[in-house]
Amino acid sequence: MKNKKLIRITFALMLLLAIAAPSAVMAQNPDIYAAIRKEGMENSKIMNTMHYFTDLYGPRLTGSPNHVNAAKWGVNEMKAWGFDNAYLEPWEFGHPGWVSERATGLMLTPVQDTLTFEVLAWTPSTKGVVSADAVHMVLPQFPAASNPLVMQNPTQEELTAFFNGIRSNVNGKIVLVGKPTFVDQSRDPAPKHIADEDIKKRFDPANPTPQRGPGGPQGDRTPPTPRPNALTGAQVNEQLDKFLIDNNVLLRINESQLDRGAVRAFNNRTFDITKVVPTVVMRNEDFGRITRLLEHKTPVKLEFDIRNRIVPEGTTSYNMIGEIAGTDKKDEVIMLGGHLDSWHSATGATDNAIGCATMMEAARILKAVGVKPRRTIRVACWSGEEQGLLGSQAYVKKHFGSVEAPTPEFSKFNGYFNIDSGTGKARGLSVFGPPEAATVLREALVPFSDLGFGGVLNARGRNLGGTDSTSFNQAGLPGISSAQDPIEYFNVTWHTNLDTYERIIEKDVKSSAVIFAAAVYALAMRDAMLPRFAPDQMPPLPQQIP
Repeated sequence: MKNKKLIRITFALMLLLAIAAPSAVMAQNPDIYAAIRKEGMENSKIMNTMHYFTDLYGPRLTGSPNHVNAAKWGVNEMKAWGFDNAYLEPWEFGHPGWVSERATGLMLTPVQDTLTFEVLAWTPSTKGVVSADAVHMVLPQFPAASNPLVMQNPTQEELTAFFNGIRSNVNGKIVLVGKPTFVDQSRDPAPKHIADEDIKKRFDPANPTPQRGPGGPQGDRTPPTPRPNALTGAQVNEQLDKFLIDNNVLLRINESQLDRGAVRAFNNRTFDITKVVPTVVMRNEDFGRITRLLEHKTPVKLEFDIRNRIVPEGTTSYNMIGEIAGTDKKDEVIMLGGHLDSWHSATGATDNAIGCATMMEAARILKAVGVKPRRTIRVACWSGEEQGLLGSQAYVKKHFGSVEAPTPEFSKFNGYFNIDSGTGKARGLSVFGPPEAATVLREALVPFSDLGFGGVLNARGRNLGGTDSTSFNQAGLPGISSAQDPIEYFNVTWHTNLDTYERIIEKDVKSSAVIFAAAVYALAMRDAMLPRFAPDQMPPLPQQIP
């Protein structure tokens, strides 16, 4: 009993020391935050980094030469800044790379026009320049019995009958698949900034519903009654792909489902170009025009020239790593980063070259102002994020393992800061760990409230998904994610052909770099490590859904 009481007292003293440590650091270094601000605001390298990552090396699809070249450039830049180490660390992507080298599309009749679209990644080229009549195909769906607003998939018999009925119509044609999307132009635009009073409420640990977003009751979310024998979406899509190949369809056109010319193109889910026909995603306005012409019995003839290339060596991808070595606690590591890979429709500026540029800049600031960190500071710019957080998962597994199966490095890890929601200013942080972990960072960043920083909360979830900080959370390590001003990220630039250098707000990203530099400094210099969940308090892994 005495031993248990002694352990409780010792643990309480450790927590008290952990909470007090940031203030002690600041008291010993009263000018360091001023120096960080000055360097970050007056000598920033962010926009130069953005130029190279986007204008020269964008887009940076995982497995592509552009991604590798961007990562190599970043390594050399960090070396030029005086980082002690910078290198590429390989991991196995398992799929070849893919590049779209040329893509043109025209309407030839009834009028001539140039079409706006993006090629779906990991799909094949057309066989030279192809021209053909357009055909519109809408797969059969049926209203749910319990909710007629919800549409459900066909059975195998219904899908087979549909394919048999249109087979002769699509042979040798260019096929538009799906209904055009209605975009309500009366909607108010989404807000670009979070009000200061709102961000303070969201990140107030005393708030019973912290980080609560806008919106009220969500209504009835009861799923509709399953339709007997209905095919899954994956089964329908697999059969559709085969049907188009078997019937010599020259090109498939999907619709963007976005307005104002935005196009969001992902990838052929199999990564196998032999299993799909050449495929593009067309802007809502062009797709709608063509389908209306066809609906009014006006023939439409289209022409496309799609030239794509497979990159065999892309099966191996790379994470970009840079380090500033620590001193007396150099075997303990603080990490910060984002993902360098992007989709291919634009140059990947807000998603997420700016995240990498911001975190590289935060570390550069500390190096430039002469900080000699006690702990090693490690910048990581991941690849494979867009395909499922693959690069960061591979890194965490190799270096740290998990709380259930730790490596020797696991106990020396001090937190990973992540940013991945566009150009918006960092307004708050969420750290996987006990409340004491949030308190450490919250107190350290109080001096930055004038930059709109609202606070820090703790989190307990070990679900994987969304962004790379969750790769650390899943392992039981302190991943630290950032809440940002939305600007026009999710409704405009996220994964679209509009995601370019021009979308970056320089003053906001400079502020973010300063905030992260200060946060990293606080963790790098304090005596105690960032508090973690005690072993008996570690949240369990979520149950896997079969």
